[in-house]
This record gives sequence, C-alpha cells and structure tokens, in this order.
Amino acid sequence: MNPASQRFAPGTAGRQPRFHTLQRRFLSLVLLGMLTQAWGAAQPLRLHPQNPHYFEFRGKPTVIITSGEHYGAVLNLDFNYARYLETLERDGMNSTRTFAGAYCEPPGAFNIAQNTLAPRAGRFISPWARSDQPGYPNGGNKFDLNRWDNAYFKRLKDFMTEASKRGVIVELNLFCPFYEESMWKLSPMNAANNVNGVGAVARTNVYTLDKHGGLLAHHEGMTRKIVRELKDFDNLYYEICNEPYFGGVTLEWQHHIAEVIVATEKELGVTHLVSQNVANGKAKVENPHPAISIFNFHYASPPDTVAMNYGLNKVIGDNETGFRGTNDTPYRIEAWDFIVAGGALFNHLDYSFVAGHEDGTFAYPASQPGGGNPGFRKQMRFLRDVVGQYDFLHMRPEPDMVKGSFPAGVTVRALSGSGKGCLVYLRTGLGAAKDKPRQTAFPADELRFGLNLPKGTFQVEWLNTKTGSILKAETIDHAGGLREFPVPAFQDDIALALKPPRK
Repeated sequence: MNPASQRFAPGTAGRQPRFHTLQRRFLSLVLLGMLTQAWGAAQPLRLHPQNPHYFEFRGKPTVIITSGEHYGAVLNLDFNYARYLETLERDGMNSTRTFAGAYCEPPGAFNIAQNTLAPRAGRFISPWARSDQPGYPNGGNKFDLNRWDNAYFKRLKDFMTEASKRGVIVELNLFCPFYEESMWKLSPMNAANNVNGVGAVARTNVYTLDKHGGLLAHHEGMTRKIVRELKDFDNLYYEICNEPYFGGVTLEWQHHIAEVIVATEKELGVTHLVSQNVANGKAKVENPHPAISIFNFHYASPPDTVAMNYGLNKVIGDNETGFRGTNDTPYRIEAWDFIVAGGALFNHLDYSFVAGHEDGTFAYPASQPGGGNPGFRKQMRFLRDVVGQYDFLHMRPEPDMVKGSFPAGVTVRALSGSGKGCLVYLRTGLGAAKDKPRQTAFPADELRFGLNLPKGTFQVEWLNTKTGSILKAETIDHAGGLREFPVPAFQDDIALALKPPRK
C-alpha cells in the first residue's frame, strides 16, 4: 500500500477517519456542483473576448495579482493548503502557482529556508503511485509510473475546490527542469526511483522528443490524467514547464505537451488556457504556438518584454520574482511597472508561506533569495484595487502620452484609454542590489511631466503605493492637449490616477 496514501488528509498533515474523509469528499463534490450551477456553465478562465491582453473570469474582466507560496502546496503533505488559501482570500490575492509533483527539491536548494518544494522525508506525494519496493532516497518506496496515486488526485481536486470557493485562480505547472543532480536524484522519473526501467538518462535529456529514455509516454500520460481529473474546474490554467530555458528542455517537447493538453480537452469538450514560460527578464516571442494563450516571464523588471510582445494579442505575465533581496520595494516596483506597462498577470514569490505558517507569517532569514510578508500583500491588494477601478479592457499602454525629461533611471509609464482616464506610474532608478546607488527620494515639485489628455473633467489622485493612501486629490477641468503635473514628494515610486469624477 502507498505510504503517502495512508497519511493523506485534505488540506492537513494529519489523518482523518475514513467516514470523515468520504463525507468531506462528498461535500466537496456537492459544493463544486452548486458553484458550477451558480456560475452557469462554469466557463473556465479565458482571454477576454473584447481585449485578449486581459482575462475574463466568472464573467468579469480580470487582472491576476498575487503573492503566493513556493509551489509545493499540493505535493508537500505537511502543507495545510486550506489555511493558505483562506489567507490568500483574506489578503485579496486572486491566484496561486503550484507544481504538479513531477519535480521536487532537496532541503537547502537555492538557499530557501523551509522550502515548500522540499518536503520532509516521507512527505512527498506525486501523481504516480508508490510501488512495493523500498529505496526512494527521501523516504518510502520507489514509484510505479504505470499506476496513479488516488490519494494524490483526491488532494489535488480538494485543493482546486478550496481555491474555487475563494475565487483563487490556480496556475498548475506540469513540469520543471532539473537544475542540479540533487533535483534529478529525487524525481520519480529517474530510473533509480521507479520500478519501470525507464529514465536512465541525463537530467538534461528528460524533456526531449528523442533522448528521453522512455519517459515521453509518461509525460503524456500524466498530462492526460491531470487534464481529465480537473476538467470541471473553471479556476485553472496550465503552464507546460517552469523555466524550460534551463536543463535541456526543448521547444518541440513543450509544443508537443501543449498539443496533448488541447487534444485531451477536445475529447472532454472543455478548454483551459495554456501558458508558456518564455524567459527570465525579457525576450521577444517568435513563431508562437497557437495553443499558447499566456506568455509568462520571470524577474521581468524593467518590463520591456510587455512592449516587445504586445502585438501577440495574448496575455503577458510576470509569474515569478526574487533574487533581489528581502525588501518589499524592488518587488512592488516590479509589480506596478509590469501592470501599468500592459501586463495582466503578476505573481510574487512569497517565502512567508511555509508548512506550519500557512497564514504567511514565517520570519525567514535575511539570506532568503526573495521576500514576501503580510505588509507586502497589502501593497499588492492596493495595486489590484486601483487597477480594478478602471475600465482597463479599453485601455492600453501609451508611452507617448508622457512628456518630459527625467534623471537617469527614472521612468514614467501610462496606461490610458480615450475617455476612460489613465493610470500613470513613476519610479526611481532603484535596481538590483548589484546596481550603483541612485537617487530614490524626491522633494515636492522637483519632478514634472506633461500628459496629452482629451478634453474633459478628471478626478486626480496621487497615490502612495507603499501605504495605499491618497497623497493629494483634486478635480480638474481640462480643455484638451498637454497638461503639466508637478509631482508631490515621494520615495522610490508614486502613482497618478486620473478618472472621470465620481458620481
């Protein structure tokens, strides 16, 4: 019997009596049915038909802005995902990113303290069932790639149900390259860890169409199984592979997996969005595959990648941050910069979520490669609330509407729509820790810029992006053309919101 199956209890690390487990499963199915009925046909998350640079979710235009855990919510049996999802809902976050279980990490990987992707011995659960043969290096038996772990799929579907109740969209990442031998040594696909005689290949050959050592059929099988199990959830999109630009992952293999998703869903009569993780930083997407609807980047600051790929008429996302210290400021700047540049998805990698601190209160060490905390999530909620006050479907990035000259490193971006107002974001030259120090604070009226605005009356608000407060507010009547705006005193960044007056 699968040791992981014996330990499984939805959302917790403990074990429940069989009656309560069945009762919970029944109630989850009833609830899912009620939600499906309430949302009509439960149209899955999709690109908005009026403006495919953004999402439509449950009938509403949607921008994804979140700050979530390090992707182990399902595969780590010690992680209480119900408490975690409650926290996301409470903090106004509308998405999370999680790995399917084909990949996990050893403790200490990337210098991450209490890494949720590094389960304790015997606490890793995967789509594939355990065999009756001992020998998995992190506790328990080896895997049988020809059998599914029912306990895993119960946990996955319960996770999806809990997220659905809270309006949390799940990015389910199917695969991940093996950055180091220590990761490959823990994979169920490694021949040393399964009883199927497959996977006797270098870690850099796993995700290819020709050197995979018999693993391709198991990639396809896991993809089909997950897609079939999750067919009824609307709060879902699939990412093919995390950071495929490392570890030998080929583009042809990625396209093949995308086609497996599409073909399986065609049989099921459903359609979920598919994401491709393109690059760290920026890159121009060439010859995009028609099955891909979301193009995600990591560490996309500055967000030039949005402008480079805006003509694709698809969602451009920034779905991982980090490696710029534990201070909030670089990640807040990255978020505002990316969204005002026209991006529709921002996911901050939040290390304050760990097993035992699923409420996001873990005090990580200063050596952590990134940040995250309740205060930062308030900043992200403010960004989401500000964007949500606009008819952003009818807005687009308008770099040419900003007129003025600025000190080195200072940038001003504008998201605007005719008659819909505009959102302007100004940031200083604060960069990565390796950058030379630059001026980050400016006294009142030291900076000025002009905006080309249509004729009309506007409610003008200067926003403190750190505290979520309004620094200055006024109503202006504008005759049309260039209007100059002196900037209030600020440090690091500031936003200007222009909207039609409140009725």
